[in-house]
Amino acid sequence: MSERKEAWMRIVVGIVSGIILGLWKMLIQVVAIIHWIIVVFSGKRSKDLAIFANYWNTQAYRFIRYMTFTTNERPWPFTELGKNIEPVYLKKK
Repeated sequence: MSERKEAWMRIVVGIVSGIILGLWKMLIQVVAIIHWIIVVFSGKRSKDLAIFANYWNTQAYRFIRYMTFTTNERPWPFTELGKNIEPVYLKKK
């Protein structure tokens, strides 16, 4: 696809991915509060909740890279979800 067509396609990708990431962000904010409560009462972080939040971080990063013309790799849902950029590390006590 030519750069001009790809630039126009970013409008569609930006709207669709932006809406999905915005809704996902609201869910992540709820998860962050739940995760905080879990940590306060149990003293341990949940690896599963951290991994879920890390997926959003990765996809938001890919979305920003695409929308700022840093890459032509389209963000999810236009490509596979893919792996997280950074793994989740939790300290063991």
